[in-house]
Amino acid sequence: MTRSPLTAAPTLIFTGPQTLPPLSRLALTVAQTLLTWDLRRQGRRGLRGLDAHLLRDIGLTADAAWAEGEKPFWQA
Repeated sequence: MTRSPLTAAPTLIFTGPQTLPPLSRLALTVAQTLLTWDLRRQGRRGLRGLDAHLLRDIGLTADAAWAEGEKPFWQA
């Protein structure tokens, strides 16, 4: 697992889905989905805790941040 220098989201590196057995592809897809869900949950939880001046810095209102923070982790 590596981190791209431009984003904080980890990505799984592999040679390609064609070279993996079907069960391995399924396991990789499940792992990537769980990782994405966890990152959303952490980010939304952090967003709810930001002060008003920090929200202004990123261009969000408190209501918009709270609404985003209340979204379920499986929703994009």
